[in-house]
Amino acid sequence: MYSALWHVLPGPWWVRVLILLILVAAVLYGLLFYAFPWVSQFVNPQEVTVE
Repeated sequence: MYSALWHVLPGPWWVRVLILLILVAAVLYGLLFYAFPWVSQFVNPQEVTVE
């Protein structure tokens, strides 16, 4: 899968690395600011105390 993604991206290797870093940053941004807050509405953590 990673090989196929690497061959689909245009440009020399440094442009591909830059594109992949931007894609990873976009995915992490989407998870942190949209997906995780949405999921946290449905997950009720139990109140746990550590003694």
